[in-house]
Amino acid sequence: MPSQPIRNVSDTALWAAVYRARETERPDALFRDPLARKLAGARGHDISGLLPAKHQNDWAWITRTVLFDRFLLEQIASGADMVVNLAAGLDARPYRMQLPPNLHWIEADLPPLIAYKEELLRDETPNCRLERVPVDLSDRNARKPLFERIAAESKRAVVLTEGLVIYLTREGVGELADDLAAIPSMRAWIVDVVSPGLREMLMKQIGKELSAADAPLLFSPEEGWTFFEKHGWRAAKVQSVLHAAAELKRLKLLFRFFAMFPPPKPPLGKQPSSAIVVLER
Repeated sequence: MPSQPIRNVSDTALWAAVYRARETERPDALFRDPLARKLAGARGHDISGLLPAKHQNDWAWITRTVLFDRFLLEQIASGADMVVNLAAGLDARPYRMQLPPNLHWIEADLPPLIAYKEELLRDETPNCRLERVPVDLSDRNARKPLFERIAAESKRAVVLTEGLVIYLTREGVGELADDLAAIPSMRAWIVDVVSPGLREMLMKQIGKELSAADAPLLFSPEEGWTFFEKHGWRAAKVQSVLHAAAELKRLKLLFRFFAMFPPPKPPLGKQPSSAIVVLER
């Protein structure tokens, strides 16, 4: 394994692909992502080996994916004509999900990651109208043309930020929320939110490696999903990842005990928790 497996924030996409590949290869898989193993590559498996088995917590990654799938399909069924996946990483939903052929799907991420993905998937056919946009989403000016296009080309859009906001500052998340709310057609936003306690736990487990790659975990608001209210968004749905994992029968024995208690509500504190939230305007 290289001395520094995680070189930058984009490498975490390789890590996530490993978990999707493992789930795909289970006989009782909750979803099938046949491209995940190819996308993860050898480096993805090196990165996944950073954590000892007791800290792998595949269930959290997989449950997050399942919930994003579920909430996204609900939005499409309600009439969304555009999906915008910000920091899309190596997500392969346009290839693995049954989608309307005329659905416009935009993936945005850093140029090197987009180039890597384009090369590996050049012979694959998506199930919708897919385009990829290379852009530094942390740069407000750089993402402005993309957001203007979304406003011009969609009637009802939904945005996904799976695993993105935790790497942004509080100010950066607020600016992103404001910019998304300014798009008239942007009706829904599916986002994952972690508690301060979970961020602290994760930083103890792998914070050294993430910080060395200039990718520390930053955003874990004590007010949880209510943080977004002052930026024009309200939580329409909130699903605890822990409790969903219990329903999906993916929890290890130890975590089943904690799932017996109600999920925490804001303000969030030192208890490790995460939720997938559907924000609407």
